[in-house]
Amino acid sequence: MDINLYTVAFTIINFIILYLFLRKFLFNRVQSFMVNRSNAVEENISTAKKNVEESTNLKEELKIKLQDAQVEGRRIVGEYKSRANTLSDEIVSEAKKEAEGILERARVDSEREKEKAKSEIKEQIVALSLLVASKYIRGQLDEKKHHEMINDFINEVGI
Repeated sequence: MDINLYTVAFTIINFIILYLFLRKFLFNRVQSFMVNRSNAVEENISTAKKNVEESTNLKEELKIKLQDAQVEGRRIVGEYKSRANTLSDEIVSEAKKEAEGILERARVDSEREKEKAKSEIKEQIVALSLLVASKYIRGQLDEKKHHEMINDFINEVGI
């Protein structure tokens, strides 16, 4: 194997020229592309971590809001149940008062009718007494007629 000095020198010069040429036009661009790509990847990873963290926080906030909404819903339902019970109690109380009023009016009307009936009976008794007295005055009654008049009086009065 024979090594030619010119070929080795020429290869080294070509390699240096190629290296300088690639360094000037390619290495800087590739290196800047790689740096930019690396930065973009790191930024995407950072954004993804930030989004995951934000979504986790948002999930927790929504969970808390849901629990608060459930508590508020239960409170509102309880409040409306309480109002409904109160209203029901008021309606029942009002109905009882009205029923008592109706019963009281019926009792008063009954008493009034009873008094009216008593008054009418008294008037009839007075009228019959006057009739009996007038018949008695017209003529003397014997015992038999007297009993007949009393029985007639009792039958007319309805006792």
